[in-house]
Amino acid sequence: MAKKHKKHKKHEEHIDESWLVPYADILTLLLALFIVLFASSSVDQEKLERVSEVFSEIFDGGISVMDNPSVVPDPNAISDEVTDQVMKYVRDQEELQDTLRRIEEFIAVNELEEQFEVIKVEDGGVQIIIRDSILFDPGRADIKPEYEAIAGELSTILYSDIPRRIIIRGHTDNVPMNNAQFHSNWDLSGMRATRFLDSILESNPDLDPSYFSAIGKSEYEPIADNATPEGRAKNRRVEVLIQPLIAEDGSDIKE
Repeated sequence: MAKKHKKHKKHEEHIDESWLVPYADILTLLLALFIVLFASSSVDQEKLERVSEVFSEIFDGGISVMDNPSVVPDPNAISDEVTDQVMKYVRDQEELQDTLRRIEEFIAVNELEEQFEVIKVEDGGVQIIIRDSILFDPGRADIKPEYEAIAGELSTILYSDIPRRIIIRGHTDNVPMNNAQFHSNWDLSGMRATRFLDSILESNPDLDPSYFSAIGKSEYEPIADNATPEGRAKNRRVEVLIQPLIAEDGSDIKE
């Protein structure tokens, strides 16, 4: 009688999936960090979207584990580096957001809504827009005595433990300027910016003058139509730009 041979099932080849564990850890850590940032109400939606783009670049631009399966990255080292970069940027934006709130309170308390405006600009900084009518008489660059206190109050808000770059810019309408003091709108806008800068620095000796600069922009960056009196009034302004310290990638912004 023929012997019956037992059929043995072939063992399936084992695939090493140990790389999945550290890879999943990285994803979990980054996802948790993003959720924390999303929950923060002190950073506006636009900045959160940009933080999300940073994460996307990390995933899309990095080297896949499958491309080099023999090397297992340290998830803690990667997550710590990402966390430090993102949090530096977030903290800087929180400080700028706090400055913006303080300026808004200053405007409200002094009922300056018609003459002052404060906005966040594209690079993450804060910009104060001041109509020239509250600071200067027509064709002049001397600050009106009754409004010199404005520069004093702003100088307190502009102070920070880590100094920021602050640029003061003067703007005019397109009406030609030619009087005994100023031969052009370039002269007028530059001197108005300089006088306002001087007033701010004189009001607060704790401010470091090396971080300030004044620029005259003349008539060449209008924000309204110069064809109307209302538009020209808006174009005659002084802007105070408070710059960020940290770029979106977490690096220090160079001078």
